[in-house]
Amino acid sequence: MDLSQPPTNSGLSLGFLSHASAAPPPLKNYRSSKIADDSISFQIESRIQNRSLHMPSIPLQLMDQQIEINHHHHQAENNSDVKKDDEEDEGKVEEFRILGHPMTLKRKRESDSGSSTTSPSSSSKGFRVSSSEMESRRNAVRAWGNQSLRDADPDIFEIMEKEKERQYKGIELIASENFVCNAVMEALGSHLTNKYSEGMPGARYYGGNQYIDEIETLCCERALAAFGLDPESWGVNVQPYSCTSANFAVYTGLLLPGDRIMGLDTPSGGNTSHGCYLPNGRKVSGASIFFESLPYKVNPQTGHVDYDKLEEKALDFRPKILICGGSSYPREWDYARFRQIADKCGAVLLCDMAQISGLIAAKECASPFEYCDIVTSTTHKSLRGPRGGIIFFRKGPKPRKRGMLLNQGDGGDRYDFEDKINFAVFPALQGGPHNNHIAALAIALKQVATPEYKMYMQQVKKNARALAAALLRRNCRLITGGTDNHMLLWDLRNLGLTGKNFEKVCEFCHITLNKVTTFDDNGNITPGGVRIGTPAMTSRGCLEADFEIMAEFLLRAAQIASSVQREHGKLPKSFLKGLENNKEIIDLRARVESFASQFAMPGFDV
Repeated sequence: MDLSQPPTNSGLSLGFLSHASAAPPPLKNYRSSKIADDSISFQIESRIQNRSLHMPSIPLQLMDQQIEINHHHHQAENNSDVKKDDEEDEGKVEEFRILGHPMTLKRKRESDSGSSTTSPSSSSKGFRVSSSEMESRRNAVRAWGNQSLRDADPDIFEIMEKEKERQYKGIELIASENFVCNAVMEALGSHLTNKYSEGMPGARYYGGNQYIDEIETLCCERALAAFGLDPESWGVNVQPYSCTSANFAVYTGLLLPGDRIMGLDTPSGGNTSHGCYLPNGRKVSGASIFFESLPYKVNPQTGHVDYDKLEEKALDFRPKILICGGSSYPREWDYARFRQIADKCGAVLLCDMAQISGLIAAKECASPFEYCDIVTSTTHKSLRGPRGGIIFFRKGPKPRKRGMLLNQGDGGDRYDFEDKINFAVFPALQGGPHNNHIAALAIALKQVATPEYKMYMQQVKKNARALAAALLRRNCRLITGGTDNHMLLWDLRNLGLTGKNFEKVCEFCHITLNKVTTFDDNGNITPGGVRIGTPAMTSRGCLEADFEIMAEFLLRAAQIASSVQREHGKLPKSFLKGLENNKEIIDLRARVESFASQFAMPGFDV
């Protein structure tokens, strides 16, 4: 039939209404049938007033003619039984035209008719699921979702168990590592990892974040409290994935590409995120790729920062951000002098306190917050929290003496760091925050504010000084001659060793530390040192006498390294060959493991 032709005078009119559209108002002699969601309603309106004439409603499905024909043709080629069913369906299809477009009306099968709101277990075709099949699906979800790690992935479980044993039986002396408590581990492995929370508390891109907002807000409050900061004068962002991410967010928020920054030279103990070039000029840090960086250095004879040369360089270079703080600097920082230099050259003063943040929180180191505009940190080193980063920034009115700083917004009398830094963290550089990490950080920061944590940090410093004294008594050379914090730098050049070879011998003996570059007497860079830190073994309960024993282990490892080097040479391949099945190494490793196994491991049982 052709619906585009005028109807005959039958007293009937035909109409179609999509099931998704709003229901029409009730009319006299109006009949409509509700059918499945993918169909249309077939409406018949009669102008004949005889109510004895009942107009039956037939459910129809509107289909594109070409698609319908192709569908039947494709099914007929693949299965003769389906072909038979399709032929039956073809007998129930009427062709018609609407405004010149060829269409078909397909009468729905009786078995398909019924309510459109049927449950998955109803008789509707495509939704019919037996109770046994439903139970099977539920069991599959339980089996997948509730397996233990041992059962779900034995390979990863076995490797993780080996790493657990390595941590337990070894001596951890890497200054940037620590052990977390069981509560932090619980939060890191919790259901909070399931939630997506892009944005800031109260302004998320996803719903369902009311409790995530509470956690992040509490974490921010605890961060400010841990360092004794007034929330009216300081803000904090706890979302950065690392301190490198935190530093780059500060650059991104406050600078334009190509703007200048100045930080401690990497061979002098600085961090690569403050800008880093190789001797051949290659840029190895995003800070140097996207911004222009110029480093200041330590005095090669003393190992201390040369503040006079720093000021001279800064006044010539005019950085927009001046950075204090580093990865391998065992002495206090003169923040007041940095403030003077920053004011003279019109720079924002940024402190990266990643290595010493725990000492600062416990008031066992000088605090940068009195002098700096922005302070960044990791959260997993001396803070003893999860791996991540954090940014503190000034807000509110500027002090009068800093009212003329050139790089703090529009030159007004209020700090404008907050919005810029928050926007740089998200959406400029990161996606959704790691909510499990933020919860774990909140737990660690609560501990930081306790008297027990202050005692812990005091012991960290005592242990570092005890280890330094023990090495000095054995005629070892320490850069700067000692330490003011949790780390010390051992210069191995007088023993004829490189940091890389000594690090490898220690690793074979289950002692972990890391190599660093040093300066020789002529100011040239040499790979002749190692960095040693005390936080991790202090977390396991070690005291000064225990670090005296560790000093003996370190000196014995140096003797073994010298012996292997004399016999096999300094080249890595031949040197490593000399370490294999070395009886002296096997003996020292046994002593190290016996010693380390006396101390408990925080966070897990072995």
